[in-house]
Amino acid sequence: MASLARRWRDFTLNNEIVYLWLRAPAAQIATLVATVLIAATLAAPLVAPTDPFDLATFSILDSFVPPVWTDGGDPRFILGTDDQGRDLLSSILYGARLSILVGAAAIAFAVVIGVSLGMIAGYFGGWLDTVIMRVADVQLSLPAIMTALLIDGVARGILPAARHDDLMFYVLVGAIGLSLWVNFARTARASTLVERGKEYVQAAEILGVGRFRILLTHILPNIRGPIMVIMTVDLAVAILLEATLSFLGVGVPASQPSLGTLIRIGNDYIFSGEWWVVAFPALTLIVLIISVNVVGDFLRDALNPKLR
Repeated sequence: MASLARRWRDFTLNNEIVYLWLRAPAAQIATLVATVLIAATLAAPLVAPTDPFDLATFSILDSFVPPVWTDGGDPRFILGTDDQGRDLLSSILYGARLSILVGAAAIAFAVVIGVSLGMIAGYFGGWLDTVIMRVADVQLSLPAIMTALLIDGVARGILPAARHDDLMFYVLVGAIGLSLWVNFARTARASTLVERGKEYVQAAEILGVGRFRILLTHILPNIRGPIMVIMTVDLAVAILLEATLSFLGVGVPASQPSLGTLIRIGNDYIFSGEWWVVAFPALTLIVLIISVNVVGDFLRDALNPKLR
């Protein structure tokens, strides 16, 4: 045990981010909350009491059952049921799972596009830099939700109506990813401009290393710090964008509701007394967004000595 304790102490002292994290209670709590929420949602088929997408697992006769600790509660439904009789806890786990998957896939898409264009603009400069950055400036003048709505509407108009439900996941990923790539591009460009003038890049160029190989094997590993921070912060933005689109009725189909869809459904009954139908999905979304944002803020501070 003493040996393990000594190794852990040496690890924390040598790893600056871990050392700072152990001295940041807010970051620890946020990390724990985000990890539990994400793990529970990804394991929804294993931990959820029922499958809300399976019609055989719920009955309309069980609709609007209140939470178990209130009058009229049913032990089978800890958080109550919705208008269709679906277990709300199960719906939240599956809905959050879909929201997180859409958000993570959209961020991955935005990273690939934004970092690639940003590094090309920063390394090659010239007219490529001008074109890419002017496109980024134009998109920055529009709110992300407007860009996502525009791309979503265009995709719906192009795709066959019969395939909308099947392809909506990919449409959402593309719409949200294309609305968030600008931050990655601007950060990657600025970092590449700094790295391009350093000696290790100049040495690689003198040795005849290809430009794209320099970008991938020399510059990219040295700009990943700020990219990781933006990924964490923008993950919360992507999840919120997906929830907003679903709340507006242009997200995933109602047969596979996300948190935004659950909130939209519950909003119709908030003034009729069934408060839990909207309260618990909204609370889950709020806690998830705040915890991811706090983790992102901690990484930003930990990776930037000027902000400590």
